Amino acid sequence: MPLHHAVLALLSDKPAHGYELKASFEQAVGDQWGGLNIGHLYQILDRLNRDGLIESERQPQQVKPDRVVHRLTPSGQAELDRWLAEPSVRQRGYRDDFFLKLMAAARTGEVATLDGVLRRQRAHLLKELRALAEARWQQPGSPVTDLLITAAELHIKADLGVIDAVESRDLLAEHQQAPSHATPAAQPSADRSAS
Repeated sequence: MPLHHAVLALLSDKPAHGYELKASFEQAVGDQWGGLNIGHLYQILDRLNRDGLIESERQPQQVKPDRVVHRLTPSGQAELDRWLAEPSVRQRGYRDDFFLKLMAAARTGEVATLDGVLRRQRAHLLKELRALAEARWQQPGSPVTDLLITAAELHIKADLGVIDAVESRDLLAEHQQAPSHATPAAQPSADRSAS
């Protein structure tokens, strides 16, 4: 649960309330991660509190609604230390919407459909690369933000490499050679034999 652990890391600096954590997170990782939904953050905070990893204290305010300040517990610090000591392991398999699109395009058996999917994906990825280059140039940030931009660029370049690999293979021929589980056309169906 990386976001849970990121919240623990932010609270290891100092106690904070929800909107402070949201601002700290977005400042720490920059625009490339995307904004942190405040409703999701409050769900994370509730879970961390329930699990005993943070303590939450309601602080009354004169003009505004009460503020809830969260602080890391010793158990929370131990969990953060445990998480930091382990490598980041990908979930089993490689799930990517683009691969599902490739499979669907290959199954159509139409070159134009597959070419269109590849062409649009390449154009989209190149546009993302340009946006990242502009973000780096326009908003020089912290070393962590810069590293996140570099990671995003490397992921996009790897995705472009996948498109190159697809173009070097004949996915349509591979699909057409795959064994079919469909009923052979020569066999009459039950409906046709009954007529």
